[in-house]
Amino acid sequence: MNFLLTQEQEQIREAINRLCVPFDADYWLRKDREGGFPEDFHRALADAGWLGIAMPEAYGGAGLGITEAAVMMQTIAATGAGLSGASAVHMNIFGLHPVVVFGTDAQKKRWLPPLIEGRDKACFGVTEPNTGLNTLKLKTKAVRDGDHYVVSGQKVWISTAQVATKILLLARTTPIEEASGTDGLSLFYTDLDRAHIEVREIEKMGRKAVDSNQVFIDGLRIPVEDRIGEEGKGFKYILHGLNPERILIAAEAVGLGQAALKRGAQYAKERIVFDRPIGQNQGIQHPLAKSWMELEAASLMVFKAASLYDAGQPCAAEANAAKYLAAEACFSTCENAILTHGGMGYAKEYHVERYLREAWIPRLAPVSPQLILCFIAEKVLGLPKSY
Repeated sequence: MNFLLTQEQEQIREAINRLCVPFDADYWLRKDREGGFPEDFHRALADAGWLGIAMPEAYGGAGLGITEAAVMMQTIAATGAGLSGASAVHMNIFGLHPVVVFGTDAQKKRWLPPLIEGRDKACFGVTEPNTGLNTLKLKTKAVRDGDHYVVSGQKVWISTAQVATKILLLARTTPIEEASGTDGLSLFYTDLDRAHIEVREIEKMGRKAVDSNQVFIDGLRIPVEDRIGEEGKGFKYILHGLNPERILIAAEAVGLGQAALKRGAQYAKERIVFDRPIGQNQGIQHPLAKSWMELEAASLMVFKAASLYDAGQPCAAEANAAKYLAAEACFSTCENAILTHGGMGYAKEYHVERYLREAWIPRLAPVSPQLILCFIAEKVLGLPKSY
């Protein structure tokens, strides 16, 4: 059992750190104030080949695993880019996993290279206003019309839809009353045609650089060749992307917590009160030390889950646990960083208030902490299902 990163993984961390140097804390503070997708950051990662880190080599990717992708995403967040930087590329890393697993060779050739090269940006259209996490009750309809499907419905909390050129869309092809089990939903990857898709941005607490949106679809025509796999099997296909998503958001949460902890510890060394650095006081030391331990423990679970996934082993419990533990550790650490700064922690120029606002994201998405606890109770402990 080896807890050390491999030489290649260390090289990934070092390379990402170097790439992120021009995108410093002031860059992300400006993005937080002004908004606007970080195109130059996205382009830098694309030009260096990082958007395809977990994509097959045959289509221009690096062919590496979720472990390496987690190293990359944790490092991006830890540089101070936080969830703003990580979310700008998050969808590229895991989002088209259903295409990799279930797409035809022709689809992979058509879709993966433009995404890896940064020519396409994709958004993930699953969540709906009135169904939440009850995905099997989605209402957006895709009705077959010859060699097309005609889609109408609504989606909500769709990240990057303002700038996306493609959408990975889950829609109902069998009426709810006629569907059985998990069948009835189909998965599509198609052009985000703004003549038939209206995108309205949601004003939110943090991460202004990466938009979140309501999406209204009216009469969108999707060619049959843009359907992934069999009709009605889309729910099964997206399940293959859920564990990687949880692992990566957990890695990002750990990285964000590390960025906050670094700033908190540095301020504690430099801030002099009563003729001594405040970091000499145990009331300051202990919360920061506890945060370090919590982040390290969460990181271990992240990489345990990632290594299980890459080995083809069951990892749902570990992936969910990693997401839960990392989100809680991140939030607590960001709070401690603000408390360490005192009143200055409330000031935007010290950055930590921005980190706390972003720390809400991994707590809330892509699955609530309560549902994770229910999952562990049922699937790991064998307790009766509660919902």
